[in-house]
Amino acid sequence: MASVLVIEDDQRIRETVARALTDAGHAVRTEGRGTDALGVVMEWCPDVVVLDLGLPDLDGVDVLRMLRSVSKVPVIVATARDDDLEIVRVLDTGADDYVIKPYSAAHLDARIRAVLRRSAAPVEAGGSAIAIGDLAVDPDRRTAILGGQPLDLSRLEFDLLAHLARRSPAVVTRRELLAEVWRQPHGGADKTIDVHLSWLRRKLGESASEPRYLHTVRGVGIKLERPAD
Repeated sequence: MASVLVIEDDQRIRETVARALTDAGHAVRTEGRGTDALGVVMEWCPDVVVLDLGLPDLDGVDVLRMLRSVSKVPVIVATARDDDLEIVRVLDTGADDYVIKPYSAAHLDARIRAVLRRSAAPVEAGGSAIAIGDLAVDPDRRTAILGGQPLDLSRLEFDLLAHLARRSPAVVTRRELLAEVWRQPHGGADKTIDVHLSWLRRKLGESASEPRYLHTVRGVGIKLERPAD
């Protein structure tokens, strides 16, 4: 299935997770310290990293930041920290997903498969650029241009924008976004959508309180439409 590096300081949890993921068909290596894990990432190049934040030598967020400086490997943070501000901080630092302990092995395996599907998602063929006001989104070339200037978007930011552009001006439900963009058909964390929408709004030069392109329809979802001006 996939090569997975589990970074977890608790030996019991580390061994349990490794055994369960191995039984699920993954090739698994484990590390209990952040510094050692960074070396393994560079040497082994795993398909995905499962990262605990409470490590004995380095804070997990610092490990994530170091990982992001040298690798684009998908990172799933698996931790007991459930504070909303911490979740936002970790996603903002570059995590691809966030799982709160305690979690089941089946849950973690599903998250791993979802992250890998996103990272390997093929570019859809046959579509041309979609123009919405001064915004042009080209799903084939994976480019987005606003007012003649290219937007510097992460992979998930572009996938989110492209999906909303394809469906514009229809309202897209959060359930659909989780299923089609995050590849989580059975639901996931709305907070992840909110964080990525916030980043996307910032790059589009707007905010939730003063939207131009992205509009939240309370209780329904989000739509992308041409600005009124």
